[in-house]
Amino acid sequence: MSKTPPPVVATLLAERADTLADAARELAAFGWTPATSSNFSMRIDDDLAAITISGRDKGRLGRDDIMLIDMHGKAVGSDHRPSAETGLHTQVYRRFPEANVVLHTHSRTQSVASRLFASEGRVRLEGWELQKAIAGYTTHESVLDIPVFPNTQQMPELEARVDAWIDSGKPLYAYLIDGHGIYTWGRDMAETRRHLEALEFLLGCELDLRRLAP
Repeated sequence: MSKTPPPVVATLLAERADTLADAARELAAFGWTPATSSNFSMRIDDDLAAITISGRDKGRLGRDDIMLIDMHGKAVGSDHRPSAETGLHTQVYRRFPEANVVLHTHSRTQSVASRLFASEGRVRLEGWELQKAIAGYTTHESVLDIPVFPNTQQMPELEARVDAWIDSGKPLYAYLIDGHGIYTWGRDMAETRRHLEALEFLLGCELDLRRLAP
C-alpha cells in the first residue's frame, strides 16, 4: 500500500465511486454480474484509477467498495485487494488515452458467445444497424470484429494477446474472453454503457442466427 492520496484525489475517488456503484447496481439488475463476478473502473488522471474491490456484490456497491490503484495495478492508500484482472483495466488506460471507463461483465449471452465463437477467434458483426452505437461507426455497411481471447489465470499472458491485437493495427473496441465475459470501454460512463448494451444486443442476435440456421 502506498501513501494516503491527497484530498483532491480523495474527492475524485468519491465521485468516481458513486458513478461506478450506480452503474454496477443497474448492470447487476440485468443479471450481468452473477456471483460477485465482473469489475468496473474509471480513470482519475494519467496515473490513477478507481476500481471495484475484489469479491464484492456488484448489486450492493457503495463508496467503500471502490478503491484507488495506480496504472501498474497497485493499491494506493488501501489494504484491500483489487480484482485479479486489474491489469486488463490499466492496459486499456495505457493503450487508449481517450478511454476513461472500463466495464467487464459476465452476462449469459456474453459467456455463451465467447464459447461458441472461440474457435474462430472473433465475432464478426456486419450489417447490423446497432453497430452505429460503437464510437466511430456511422453505418451498418461496416465490419466490427470482436476478438475472443483464450481464457487464462495468467493475466500477463492475456495482456500480451490484447497488445498483439492492437499492435497489429486492428481496431479494438471490446473483446471477449473464452468462457468468461466481455471487456469494453469508452470516453465516459454513458459511452461505455452504450457500447456494452449494444454489444450485448448484437451478440444475442448472432446467437439467434446460429440457433435458427437450417
